[in-house]
Amino acid sequence: MTKKRKALVSITVCVLFWGFSFISIKIAVAVFPPMTLGAVRFILAVIFLFFIKRKMAPGEKLTLKDVPLLAGAGLSGVTFYFFFENNGVSLVPASEASIIIAAIPVITMIAEALREKIVSLKKKKDNMDKVSLNSRSPIKVFLSVIGALISLAGVGLVAGVSFSLSGTVLGYFYMAGACVCWVCYCFLTRPLFAHHSRIFIVFWQSAVGLLGFLPFAVLESILAMGAFWQIPGMYVWGHVIFLGLCCSAMGYWLYAVALETLGVGTTAIFINFIPVVTAFAGFFILDERLRALQWLGAALVFTGVYLAMAASQKKE
Repeated sequence: MTKKRKALVSITVCVLFWGFSFISIKIAVAVFPPMTLGAVRFILAVIFLFFIKRKMAPGEKLTLKDVPLLAGAGLSGVTFYFFFENNGVSLVPASEASIIIAAIPVITMIAEALREKIVSLKKKKDNMDKVSLNSRSPIKVFLSVIGALISLAGVGLVAGVSFSLSGTVLGYFYMAGACVCWVCYCFLTRPLFAHHSRIFIVFWQSAVGLLGFLPFAVLESILAMGAFWQIPGMYVWGHVIFLGLCCSAMGYWLYAVALETLGVGTTAIFINFIPVVTAFAGFFILDERLRALQWLGAALVFTGVYLAMAASQKKE
């Protein structure tokens, strides 16, 4: 299996995990407060990743120069992403929340194009002869963004967005914050691959994210005054374990595999498959009906992702 094919398989499995996660979150959040649920799932993730890291990368050590990127990525991609998303979803209808999250690939591609332009200008300013091979033509950047926009439109149809803003202004700010946090996570993670293995990176990011969850979990417990806490049954714990091991530990590791090979923009576009997976999960598991527009939306997501990937191909 080629490296690129392995990356595509990894991001596909990751999207499947994250698509099914919404069903598990809906069940688990009835027992655990949102940020407390985040802390519990990442406790499980960190324990699992610790043993995997000890097996796969026993010699890798954490150094002081690694801390800024690892801490920044862990807090932005784990703690603050879930803080903004959980609070945003509580104030904005789920369909509108999903379309805002679907804007992540567009924001990422624009940010990546700007970064490439800045790097290219800097190289020219420094009189360097070689231009980065990662720079792409404006036409390819344009096609990538068009593909992301087509995919975003598909997400809107899958989610059944009415395009009437019915949430609070604060809720939209929260969701915008979640988008920015994920884009920051991707760009902070990418440079770490030059010096460390994926399991090392994901373990320490998860550990930092867990530490960030703890103050929120304590605050939730104080404010709720025990109202949330119940004794979870095995059914609920099964979903929590799925969230911790598959969606947190394996999900972030698989995303890192794809991020290292496919790049920030191409990997981000696959996020738009998550609402499609969730819709089909509801169809097969919860016996929910899929309307014709949702099928059309799924087709648009596939088309947009394919176009964005084709435009993202670079010369070797």
